[in-house]
Amino acid sequence: MAISVVAATSARGSYFDVIGVTALRATTNLDGSGISVGQAEASDSTTTNNVFEVNPAAVSQPTNLFTYFISNPPYLTFSSSTNYTNPLGVESGHADDVGLDFYGPSGGVATNVEHVDNYQADGFYGYNIAGGHAIGERIVNQSFTFGTNDPTLDQNYDNYAAQHGVLFITGAGFPGGPIYSPATCYNGIGVSVTGVSNPLYGPTPDGRSKPDICAPGPQGAETSYSTPLVAGAATLLMQAGLRGDGGSDTNSAVDIRVIKALLLNGAVKAFDWTNAPAFPLDARWGAGVLDVFNSYEQLIGGRQTNFVSTTVAAGAAHPPVLATNTIGASSGWDFETIASSVRNDAVNHYFFDVTNTANDGAFAATATLAWNRQAGQSAINVLNLFLYNAANGNLVLCSTSQVDNVQEIFVPRLAQGRYDLEVWKAGGLGDASQSETYALAFEFSEPMLSAQRSGRNVLLSWPLYPDGFLVESTTNLAAPENWTTNLPAPVLTNDQNEVLAGVTNAAQFFRLRTP
Repeated sequence: MAISVVAATSARGSYFDVIGVTALRATTNLDGSGISVGQAEASDSTTTNNVFEVNPAAVSQPTNLFTYFISNPPYLTFSSSTNYTNPLGVESGHADDVGLDFYGPSGGVATNVEHVDNYQADGFYGYNIAGGHAIGERIVNQSFTFGTNDPTLDQNYDNYAAQHGVLFITGAGFPGGPIYSPATCYNGIGVSVTGVSNPLYGPTPDGRSKPDICAPGPQGAETSYSTPLVAGAATLLMQAGLRGDGGSDTNSAVDIRVIKALLLNGAVKAFDWTNAPAFPLDARWGAGVLDVFNSYEQLIGGRQTNFVSTTVAAGAAHPPVLATNTIGASSGWDFETIASSVRNDAVNHYFFDVTNTANDGAFAATATLAWNRQAGQSAINVLNLFLYNAANGNLVLCSTSQVDNVQEIFVPRLAQGRYDLEVWKAGGLGDASQSETYALAFEFSEPMLSAQRSGRNVLLSWPLYPDGFLVESTTNLAAPENWTTNLPAPVLTNDQNEVLAGVTNAAQFFRLRTP
């Protein structure tokens, strides 16, 4: 099979402020401890298939951190080694660079992983994925593409992910081009890259929203080095979930559907981000730019189960129901099963009182729903996401793709009030099964910028969470406005970002915005 690496020059840790690593390290000790990860590598040679190995010295890690695997056609057996060098393969510069961004001590996201299984990509697919042989890790980075859209490849990855609970995080392809397998599998995460003038574009040939998320990369890069940033973030969330940061139900907290929903829901939406009810994610940036700090904060918000479940006749309206129970957390997650029937649709209701007694400002609301294509199924169950005003029954926004196994709602300015967030499952005969298990992540936030005089300067401050905002200034609000970011870098103080800005004799105005 033809596999291509998707590489350019690595950024090596220069994007930690952007992707939430700086904020996370300032507030936690998460580093990937206790988590084994996989790194599947295509050969970066056109003449031999065994150029795939990470050199431990090149990534400043000990040799005993790695096990190397290769399988050759017909992929019925594999060979492994715990030594470097070894007769299985030779060093890949691409593999070294990916490893540095994934788990390198100085430039990586998850710097203290338990172990790395380094696979030659052809053999990994042929022996493990298509052959169904289990691996020892649940997070696998794949900075390569098959260079085609192959439903059989995607089906095999989806079957494997559903059966073994492995999250495959894959580079989506090359700038300006389509998104290729295996980034197009339903149950994995396809990663795009920011900082390019001609980004990848979805959807997939069958109309699904891919990529799922994006991360920074150097100008002209493909997705080789944005992908390990996302894989590293998933590793940190798995570490956090296993040690109980998301609550006592650690099995649910580290399910690949929950980690996927948290990563997507924590992503930061740029000004030009857009979606629609039938297209849950942006065709270029997916859910937005990775921010692992936001995802972690939603994880520690805890599992928040729905209080009310209802059924309605298949295809009937499903307005909010009367309920007095309210979810008290402003951010969190759930891992739940919903079951419809031949005659009835099913609805799980999550009620929120979105208020702040200190002021009457608007909130930003984000909710992400994720579920798997079940093993052995060519189709998916249809789940939709709705946000209703519970006081008057009006629909605020919905995500109703009939082909995706991700739905997302983003409301940048949500009025204060009581809301019903609904997870809806189709009844009738069209679904793959009557029961589906899903992950839901949510956030209702009110980013507030405050200002106070400090001598001859002004001290600007805003909460550390949610992360991903820039502070801008201007001296004129008349059109065309000229906002600039020529301010000092923020300093983290008591869970607040603080900037000391100099003042002039002219009027000055400040605001927060996403990049």
